[in-house]
Amino acid sequence: MHKNRNNRKELLLENIVYGRNSVLELLKASKRAVNKLMVSQTARGTVISEIVFLAKQKGIAVHTVPPEKFDKYSQHSQGVAVEVSPTEYIEIEDLIKQSTQSSSKPLIVILDGIEDPHNLGAIIRNCVAFGVDGIIIPKWRAVGVNETVSKASAGAVEHISISKVSNLSQTIDLLKENSFWIVGAENGGQSLESSDLPFPSAIVIGSEGLGLHSLTKKHCDFLISIPQKNVISSLNASCASAVILYEVSKKR
Repeated sequence: MHKNRNNRKELLLENIVYGRNSVLELLKASKRAVNKLMVSQTARGTVISEIVFLAKQKGIAVHTVPPEKFDKYSQHSQGVAVEVSPTEYIEIEDLIKQSTQSSSKPLIVILDGIEDPHNLGAIIRNCVAFGVDGIIIPKWRAVGVNETVSKASAGAVEHISISKVSNLSQTIDLLKENSFWIVGAENGGQSLESSDLPFPSAIVIGSEGLGLHSLTKKHCDFLISIPQKNVISSLNASCASAVILYEVSKKR
C-alpha cells in the first residue's frame, strides 16, 4: 500500500509544473493541455497577473488555494502551479523531418546519459537560446523531462521538440541516413573554434561524469573539444553545452 501511495505521488508530480517562469512559458507555448491553474492566496506581482490573464483567456480553470497546499509540490513553487497532460515526446522520424524542413542548416543535440535534472533543464534552455531544432534523449540510464527539469529550464522545455529513444546507436544511424553529420563533444577532439562544421549536424554531449559512452563515440563522424587550461578536469555538461552551442551558432 505504501508503495502504491508513492507511485501516485510520483505520477502527480510528473503532471505538475510549478514556478512563475515555467508556468508562464508553458501557457505561452500551448504545447500541452492544461487542466487547471493553482495560485496561492498570497501570490502577488506582474507575472502572477499575466499568468492568470493567460489562463482565463485560454479557458483554463483558475483555483485560488492556501499557500500550504504548495508544500507537496516544492518549497520553490513561487505560489503558482499548473496541472498538465504528461510531456509529449516527438517521434524521432518526425523530429528529423521537422528540423530539415524548418532550417537550411539543421542542428540537433543528442544527450548521451544526462542523469541530473538540473543539468538537463539548463541544457534545454541553452538549446532554445541558441536555436537548436530539436533534442534527443535516451529512455534508459538518463533523466526524462519532469517538473524539476521544467523548472530548471525556466520554461524553455515548452519551446523545443524532444524525442525520447530506446536505442541511441540506431537513432544515430537513422540520422546518418538522413544526411546528418554526428559530432561528439569530447576532450581530445579537434578544436571547436577552428573546426569546419558541416550541416545538417547532430552534436552529441555526454554524461556529467563519464562523457560519451564508448559505443556512442564509435558512431560519431568526428570529435570536437573546447580548448581550456588543464587546471580543472572539464566543464560540466550544461556549461560545456553553452560554449559549444554558442560556437556552433556562429558557424551556422
